[in-house]
Amino acid sequence: MTRRFAKDPQINDALRHSVKDGVAYSVMAGAGETYFSAFALFFKATTTQIGLLASLPPLISSLSQLFSAWLSYKTFSRKKVILTGASFQAFVWLPLILLPYFFQEQAVGIIIACIIVYHAASSIVLPYWSSLMGDLVPERRRGRYFALRTRYTSISALISLIVAGIILHIYETHELALYGFISIFVIAGMARWISVYHLTHLVEPSEIKTSLDIKISGHWWHQLKHSRFFHFSVFFGLMQTAVATASPFFAVYMLRDLHFTYVQFMTLSAATVLMQFLTLNGWGRISDMFGNRLVLITAGFIVPLIPALWLVSNSIWYLFAVQLLSGFVWAGFNLSAGNYLYDLIPAPKRSTYLAYHNVITNIGVFSGALMGGFLGASLPNTVDVFGETYHWQHALLGVFLISALLRLSVALVFLPRLKEVRTVKQMTVTELIFRATRFSALSGFIYDIISSVRHGKK
Repeated sequence: MTRRFAKDPQINDALRHSVKDGVAYSVMAGAGETYFSAFALFFKATTTQIGLLASLPPLISSLSQLFSAWLSYKTFSRKKVILTGASFQAFVWLPLILLPYFFQEQAVGIIIACIIVYHAASSIVLPYWSSLMGDLVPERRRGRYFALRTRYTSISALISLIVAGIILHIYETHELALYGFISIFVIAGMARWISVYHLTHLVEPSEIKTSLDIKISGHWWHQLKHSRFFHFSVFFGLMQTAVATASPFFAVYMLRDLHFTYVQFMTLSAATVLMQFLTLNGWGRISDMFGNRLVLITAGFIVPLIPALWLVSNSIWYLFAVQLLSGFVWAGFNLSAGNYLYDLIPAPKRSTYLAYHNVITNIGVFSGALMGGFLGASLPNTVDVFGETYHWQHALLGVFLISALLRLSVALVFLPRLKEVRTVKQMTVTELIFRATRFSALSGFIYDIISSVRHGKK
């Protein structure tokens, strides 16, 4: 990798290692984390258990922020906290590999416990990693650096996801699917240890000493609740609540209800990652030049459409197109949301405020996944609306529709109120959509749909 990210050679080297860390981490996520739900379903997990699998880890992760705060006071080093949490996450793969094989009757409970620790370790790392990277990456190159890093991580996740799916398929054809899961989890664990190695090359600017500063005074709360940071975090947390109502159950719908093979499941999962890889550089350039608010508004109003599209057809080719659209939209939304946070928070307070943000987000994910699990287990297959009876073959389609309506409600309430933090060039939503859809011919239809609506053609 020959790109120059910073003038300081030491920081530049650290940023290169951060890209390699991201690649290794993505191999772990693609080969392992992507298949958590499939692993639980292999052991006959119910919809409610899948809901717990998705909801309990973020709740515990929120509580782990307290431990993270204590750890920061003990070390006064973000790098040490990052390495500690990453190492814990790497260790988690060992029991996840071994225990379900030896104790199959308790497998679902063991899987849930391991994934709780897995996400708690990640939660400890995230605010410190985000804070440190915010200090290391030059502000004027932030959008492009993270877009480039995410492109590398996306293609790594895509390749590992595909390889893992092929491995599972090969083992499944010989009725040895359990050994397939163990194999891909071994790959995931090794990849995380490689990630830890590259994290050791991060540098911490000596002039910036930060630790989490958890305050609960009335004056602090009054300041926080009136800040733009708090309003954005509430928006993001509520959007994650709406998203998590459906997101854990797409795998259940594909593998259990539609009886897709692991290769078909892998193909649909890979479509999202592929589109992220193809479009992230473009989103990053737009973010740097025209700001993050415009990208958030544009992508944020398309996000509600994604789960609703799953109600139209269960054709794998149709769902492949939906997943491509999902990757395109989420690439822009997630990149701009992360950069918007960096713009909102002053450097000395990044660890503290990012921890608050992650707590709000994790509580949202917990609430949404728990609600989705309850709805998936209790919704009827028929609904009467104004004398009309609507029937869907699978109750999870009702969960997807509810998630779409919740996402739209959050977008309508919060997105118009967002204000740009930096001084940037001006561009309209229509111009952004036109520029964004040039990233890939596959995404061009988005502009056609939205521009037609804008001019009253549909």
